[in-house]
Amino acid sequence: MKILYFDCGMGAAGDMLTAALLELLPHPENFIEKLNGLGIPGVTFIKESSTKCGIVGTHVSVKINGTSEDEGIHDAQHDVHQHTHPEHDMHTHTHSHTHSHEHQHHGLHEIEHMVSHFPIADNIKKDIYDVYALIAEAESHAHGVPVEQIHFHEVGNMDAIADITAVCMLMNELAPDEVIVSPIHVGWGQVKCAHGILPVPAPATAYILRTCPVYCGTIKGELCTPTGAALLKHFATRFGEMPVMSIQSIGYGMGKKDFEKANCVRAMLGETFHYDKTSESKNSIVELSCNVDDMTGEAIGFAMEQLLAEGALDVYTIPIGMKKSRPGTLICIMCKEQDKEKMLHLIFRHTTTIGIRETHLHRYVLHRTLNTVETPFGPVHCKISEGFGVTRSKYEYEDLARIAKENEVSIDQVLKSIS
Repeated sequence: MKILYFDCGMGAAGDMLTAALLELLPHPENFIEKLNGLGIPGVTFIKESSTKCGIVGTHVSVKINGTSEDEGIHDAQHDVHQHTHPEHDMHTHTHSHTHSHEHQHHGLHEIEHMVSHFPIADNIKKDIYDVYALIAEAESHAHGVPVEQIHFHEVGNMDAIADITAVCMLMNELAPDEVIVSPIHVGWGQVKCAHGILPVPAPATAYILRTCPVYCGTIKGELCTPTGAALLKHFATRFGEMPVMSIQSIGYGMGKKDFEKANCVRAMLGETFHYDKTSESKNSIVELSCNVDDMTGEAIGFAMEQLLAEGALDVYTIPIGMKKSRPGTLICIMCKEQDKEKMLHLIFRHTTTIGIRETHLHRYVLHRTLNTVETPFGPVHCKISEGFGVTRSKYEYEDLARIAKENEVSIDQVLKSIS
């Protein structure tokens, strides 16, 4: 399984994600040409080498009609426009701009219309729309403005459109099976934007990341922008630490600012690691558990059989005392992360529970192989477990039981005969 892991120890912005993903490609210059051939009005992508704290990576800048649009601290300051008096720093969608503006304003409709003409696949266009929908919802919540009335200022700039489009195209090009994002360092302090001084993370960023693991850390300043937050939220399969994986390529996407720590997003692309027979393994699993007090033993046994048949790593029960002094049963299911949704459906289908608890665990396992051993009774399967300095072997119970029945002897006698 192809895994893409984002290390967001210094937050994330659109240009940083673009650069990190670009470094994962074998021929990034060819992809830059592809981006510049999209026909985004006035946009030119420029790839350049950048060094932060001694680490060499890539910085991708966007020029609009030959001029760089500096994101400053914040690539998506929040200037949402609604109908007010023309002398205020807000305008309706239909208001004629007779005076100069540093940035162009775009509503969702204009952005979708522009993107619809890009020569890219429909699934990439949908990704772009969905990312902007996340930002629009956050801006709507932060400013109390209906989504359809929102006009983006810096967020809707051509450079932000370019960054979002580039990341969506790169994700389609890399096509990972799973995207895992580390807890996101958002920084702390305050940031200046069009409306004044806002806390870090800015309201829109905080809203986008409201269900994600984030932390402020020790860096003063805004590290994660709304654009970066929306891209990570959209593409993340899950958030957490880096899984056990075989890394094939690493990309460093550098930001503009210099901090005491390397200001970059690190992207790692690889495969699920396959251990050889002497390897020691640590992996992550999910434990799902529920309490029931109104199921028969037969019904619980049937549920356990169905869960194991559908790929549960282990299913076991524990007798418990429940409220009102009723005896009950705790049902625990161990499964892989990718099987969690399937297990949830099966638990609700085959048990009477109305709630399921979820816990993420690490487990250490020995590498197992199944060998066939020739014996006086015919072939018998033997499981070999190795790792952490130990080797164990065990004959398969089903084979021993079959031989014992066929020869009308005990399992102990079979073991003594074949050992």
